[in-house]
Amino acid sequence: MYPHMSKLALVTGGTGFLGKILIERLIHDGYRIRVVARNEGKLMELKTQFNNIEIIPGDISNRLTALQACKDVHCIFHLAAFKHVRMAEDYAIECINTNVIGTINILEESMNNPLLEFVIGISTDKVAKVNGTYGASKYLMESVFKQFEVINPKVQYRLVRYGNVLYSTGSVLCIWKEKLQKGEEVIVTDKSATRFYWQIDEAIELIFNCLKNSVNCQPYLPEMKSMYLGDILTAMSRKYLLSGAELKVKEIGLQIGENMHEALIMNGPTSEDAEKYTVDEIYELI
Repeated sequence: MYPHMSKLALVTGGTGFLGKILIERLIHDGYRIRVVARNEGKLMELKTQFNNIEIIPGDISNRLTALQACKDVHCIFHLAAFKHVRMAEDYAIECINTNVIGTINILEESMNNPLLEFVIGISTDKVAKVNGTYGASKYLMESVFKQFEVINPKVQYRLVRYGNVLYSTGSVLCIWKEKLQKGEEVIVTDKSATRFYWQIDEAIELIFNCLKNSVNCQPYLPEMKSMYLGDILTAMSRKYLLSGAELKVKEIGLQIGENMHEALIMNGPTSEDAEKYTVDEIYELI
C-alpha cells in the first residue's frame, strides 16, 4: 500500500472530524500513518477504517505518550485540541493540558528526532480576539511554536489559523440540525453575531498550501467569508425543519468566551467586515 521507505506521519487527535479526512489525504499521498488520541474506542474504529495505520491510545499532556508518539516520525500534524469554547471556561485545566502542555510535550520531542522535517499546528480565529480560556490557550500554543522555531531551526514549525468548519464535532450546526429535525426549540446566542465558516476540504487544503508556501511560523491565513448566525438558522430551518412545524427559537445572548464578531488577524478586519454568504448559499453548503 505504501511506497518503499515511505515517510511516517504522526497525526495527533487523529480521530477527530478533521483528522479522518487528513489521514485519507496522507495515505493517498503515500505516507505511513501513526495516530495518537485519548479515546481508544474511536482509535479502534479508525483502525477498522484504515487497517494499516498505527494507533497509540493516550493523552499528549503525558510526557511518555508524547515520547512514544513522536519516536522516529518524519512529520507531525498537530490536530489534538480541546476546542469547545464554553466548556473550556468550566474545564480550564483540561483545556490547558491539551492545548498548551500537550503542545509543549510534542514540540520538546521535536528537538530529539533527527528524522523530523516539520511540525504543523492547527490554530483558530479565537486567537486574534482573545476573550476566554480557549482563545487564550491557542494563543499560547502559537507562542510555543514560535519559540521552538527560534531554538530549533533544523525543523520547520508551521501554523495555520482559520475559523469554523461546517459540521465539525460539537458545532452548533450539529445541535441545530438535530433540534430542527425533531421540531424542538433551538437556542441561539445572538442572530446578529458573525462567524467565519468554510468546508472541511478547504481546511485540509490550507494545511498543504501552508506546507508548500509558508516560510516561517507566522500563522498562515486563508481568505474566508462569514455568516450571520441568524442566516445560518434561517437556511437550516428551510432545510431541516419538519414540514408544517413552527420554528421555535430562544435567543440567550453571547456567552462567556464568545465574541460578537471574530477576526483572523489581531486588530484586523472582522467577520462583520468580511464578505457574507447569502442564505441561499448557506442552504447549499449545509
